[in-house]
Amino acid sequence: MARRKRKEIIGNIKENKFPNKSIIEIEGKKYIFKGGIKGQTVKILTQRKRRDYTESKLIELIEKSNIETENPCPQFGICGGCTYQTLKYSKELELKKEMLERLYKEVYSKEITINPSPSEVYYRNKMEYSFGDKEKGGELTLGMHSKGRFYEICETDNCNIVNKGYEIIRKEVQGYFRDNNTSFYKKRSHEGLLRHLIVRYSFSQKEYMVNLVTSSQEEWCKEDFVRVLLNLELDGEIKTVIHTTNDSLSDAVVPEKVEILYGEGYITEKLLGLEFQISPFSFFQPNPKAAEKLYAKALELAGDIDNKTIFDLYSGTGTIGQVFSKKAKKVMGIEIIEEAVEKANQTCKLNNIKNAEFIAGDVLEKIEELKGEADIIVLDPPRDGIHPKAINKIISVKPEKFVYISCNPVTQVRDIEIFLEEGYKLKSLELFDQFPRTVHCEAVALLEI
Repeated sequence: MARRKRKEIIGNIKENKFPNKSIIEIEGKKYIFKGGIKGQTVKILTQRKRRDYTESKLIELIEKSNIETENPCPQFGICGGCTYQTLKYSKELELKKEMLERLYKEVYSKEITINPSPSEVYYRNKMEYSFGDKEKGGELTLGMHSKGRFYEICETDNCNIVNKGYEIIRKEVQGYFRDNNTSFYKKRSHEGLLRHLIVRYSFSQKEYMVNLVTSSQEEWCKEDFVRVLLNLELDGEIKTVIHTTNDSLSDAVVPEKVEILYGEGYITEKLLGLEFQISPFSFFQPNPKAAEKLYAKALELAGDIDNKTIFDLYSGTGTIGQVFSKKAKKVMGIEIIEEAVEKANQTCKLNNIKNAEFIAGDVLEKIEELKGEADIIVLDPPRDGIHPKAINKIISVKPEKFVYISCNPVTQVRDIEIFLEEGYKLKSLELFDQFPRTVHCEAVALLEI
């Protein structure tokens, strides 16, 4: 069969589809592609014909949308991190709400409230930078992957979603390894030392964690690296420095060996009156102030939980479970990452919480081992949503309520449809913009039997 010829098309974006797709319609034909903002005139390249539309690729912005009125970050369009830097924040929220109401319309027909982030700038508490070069054979660069590029790295000068300390640290580390002619890891040949730099920050304590990720292929002076970092002038302090060894072929950070070079190996953050120790690879909400609003709403939706038993599934470092433990009779949490469970139980002791316990394991298996029945189940699964094999086991516990927090509305809608089939009703749904300037948004849903 002859391959369909690709062609370039110029058109105006009619609407956006969550999380990051645009739709053009020309002469009754529909073209869908990643990126873009409604109202833009763009050039696309057709790729694959589907039944009702043609998959395409955005190749050029011809004319901006009339809703694009803001001056973006200097790296916008080069860095692959943000999408909505050219919109006023109010317009960004309107666009997200419009897309998400369309996404949820089959399971929830009411108007959906979208809660803004307390701040749309300098809100992130974690950045994962990569080592590489801007172009093949170029000098060592530490930053983010360039938009649509797997091998090229761009610097993040004046990034406006993290505080200025991140850029001070990033530039110093980049300069230090440039001066020492240190090699970076090549994704094709799998040779070289430097792989990633992960910076985490505590807003309440003004503490930084710096985690350098390398291969084991070369020796380097760890003491000198720590000394350089500790001499930086920051609004806050570097509380701990970590070295992670990762020899996996994947570009993801795999912590094969973790060594504390300075400090105690964690930073401390406060959330809703509780303290949490954040270790190098434990999950913690990237926007703590927005997370406080989200968790407060989850607690409100649960209603009167005095003398109630709560199951906290996909519990991470136990943040949500510990918030609920302040009112509930008992909280039991399940999380597959052992380090996160260990940290959750340690934090319970730190906060003098005696009615919450977290266990390590797969929800699919451990849900059957929990003793007693849950009155309410709180769910906060990863982006893939609830595992298809686990969802029916979870529903079979038959609590009176589910409070379902999601970082991926697409998979949440899929899961909610199953809850509805099993007799639960979607009573409430709200959106929380945890990640301004990006395509992401979180949602919290209340399901009742």
